[in-house]
Amino acid sequence: MYNFDTITVKYFKDPVVTLEAFKAGEFDFLPVNIAKQWARDMEGGGFADGRLIKKMFAHHNDAGMQGFVMNTRRNIFFDRKVRQAMGLALDFEWTNKTLYFGQYRRSESFFSHSPLAATSLPQGLELRYLEELRPLLPPEVFTTPLKAPVAGDAQALRQNLRQAKNLLAEAGWQVKDGVLKNAAGEPFQFEILLANQAFERVMAAYVENLGKLGIKASYRTIDPAVYTERVRNFDFDMIVEVYGQSQSPGNEQRNFWSSAAAAQPGSDNYAGIHDQAIDALIDKVIYASTREELTAACRALDRALWYGYYLVPNWYIDNHRVSYHNIFGQPKTLPLFYDPYQLLWTWWGAEK
Repeated sequence: MYNFDTITVKYFKDPVVTLEAFKAGEFDFLPVNIAKQWARDMEGGGFADGRLIKKMFAHHNDAGMQGFVMNTRRNIFFDRKVRQAMGLALDFEWTNKTLYFGQYRRSESFFSHSPLAATSLPQGLELRYLEELRPLLPPEVFTTPLKAPVAGDAQALRQNLRQAKNLLAEAGWQVKDGVLKNAAGEPFQFEILLANQAFERVMAAYVENLGKLGIKASYRTIDPAVYTERVRNFDFDMIVEVYGQSQSPGNEQRNFWSSAAAAQPGSDNYAGIHDQAIDALIDKVIYASTREELTAACRALDRALWYGYYLVPNWYIDNHRVSYHNIFGQPKTLPLFYDPYQLLWTWWGAEK
C-alpha cells in the first residue's frame, strides 16, 4: 500500500478531454465510468502497441441498488400496482445493448452482487423473520423470487406493457382518447427530474414506452444546486438514485427506508416509504448480533422493499474498468472489496 513516493492527481472537467490527456501521457492511471468510451474510444495507438492497457478488474463489492425512484408522497404513485406498472415499461435489455454496449447487469436486489441479496424463496431464519410480519407483507414476498421484468424484443415489451395496462386498470386508471385518466378524469402525468444530462438518452426510450400506456411523462435536467434542494425537500415526482451498500449494513438503513426518515427533509428516504413491516426489518438488521442474523435480516428486508415497488430497478457493473500506462507492477491476487484507487495502492512502479 502506498508504494509511490509521490502521487499527483489531475482534475479535468470534461471526460473527452480527460481521455485525450491520458492518451497523450499527461497522467498514468484512469478509471473509466462511461461505457461508450470503454467500448469505442480506447483502441489503436498506444492501446495497439501495448503502451496503454485497458483491463476489467473483478470485485466482490456490494453494488446496492440504482433505480428510478417514485415519490409515493405524490398521489399518482401511492398505489403499489401503479408502481409495479412503472417497472414493466423499462426495457433494460434494449438499453444495455444499445446505449451501454452490453456492459451492465440488471439489478435484482437492494444488495446486488452480494451474499446479502435475497435468492430463491425465503427459508430458515429469514423466513422466520418474515413470518412474524406476514399480515403486513405482500404475498409475493413468500411465493415469488426477486426477478426484474425481461424485455429485449418487441413482443416481450408488448407483453410487459399489456401487464402494466392491466395493473393500472386495477388501480383505477383507464385510457380515454389516448390518455390515461383516473375516475375523476385527471390525466396520469409526471416529471422525471435529472441532475445528469447523460441520463436523458435513457429516459427518452423509457418515456416513449410510458406513452404507449397513455402516460404523459417528461424529463428535465436542472442545475445541480437546484436539484439538490428540490430532492432534499422531496419536491419531485421521480428521480434517479443510487443506494450504496456496505458489507455490513446498519443504521443507514433507517435513513434509506424508515417511516421516521420519510417525514424528515434531507433524509435519503426519497420514495417516502412508510411501512411498519419495513421498519421492523430495519431493526432486525441494526440489532443483528451474528453474521447469520445480519444476512437473514438483509434478505428479508430486500424482499419487502422489492415487492413494495418503490423504484424501477436499473443496473450495475461487477468489475472496475481501468486503463493505465504500462509502467506498473501488480500483485497476482486481487483484493475482494476495493475501488479503483485502492487497487492502485497495491501496485508499484515497474517501468520497462
